[in-house]
Amino acid sequence: MGSLATSLGLGLRQLFDGAVLRILLKSIAVTIVLFAIVATGGWFLLDWLLARGGLDESLFTGAGALRGALSFIIALVGLWLTWRIVAMGVIQFYADDVVQAVEARYYPQAAETARDLSLAQQSRAALSSAGRALLANLVAMPFALVLLFTGVGTFALFLLVNAFLLGRELQDMVWLRHSKTKQGGAPIGRGERFLLGGVVAAMLAVPFLNFLAPVLGAASATHLLHRKSP
Repeated sequence: MGSLATSLGLGLRQLFDGAVLRILLKSIAVTIVLFAIVATGGWFLLDWLLARGGLDESLFTGAGALRGALSFIIALVGLWLTWRIVAMGVIQFYADDVVQAVEARYYPQAAETARDLSLAQQSRAALSSAGRALLANLVAMPFALVLLFTGVGTFALFLLVNAFLLGRELQDMVWLRHSKTKQGGAPIGRGERFLLGGVVAAMLAVPFLNFLAPVLGAASATHLLHRKSP
């Protein structure tokens, strides 16, 4: 637990380093653009589907306004889910740059033996990450709807699901650079991996902090893995 807290502290401090700060700003810009595209497209798609389903002015006066309100509400729920997927997919694409920046400053020996990932490898990792997150959250969605009446059950379920997913993703984005040169598996235990994912998942649910969460997670995972490595 002490190693995780230290790694999070080091990751937070490095957000203000020039190299990591540039990556942070780029990832935020790309995430916002993609998020706006997905959100707008989803809203128009929902409105079109409801209209095709018969909810239009021919049904009753004011149906268009009701359709717009329903589309907006459903879109808001979808956006809450989509933000995690888009943000982590984007940071997967920039993950190698974040890990390189951390290793160059704190772990130069590890940086010398690491392998650089190609654009194709980074793209595959980003798409795989987004796909796994989308699938897992869609599977959890029916259970989350059942838990809505509890007030906190839905948030707790998504937090647990994404903590598990993000912990593994954050570990692998670092380990992928070193798995060819180190023996055995990644040295991060399941408990610490889950807690790291939980911290990042919780931050992703908080406005403004959600912009920092993916890069902080990648930097912290880098520190955690190297501090645990023999």
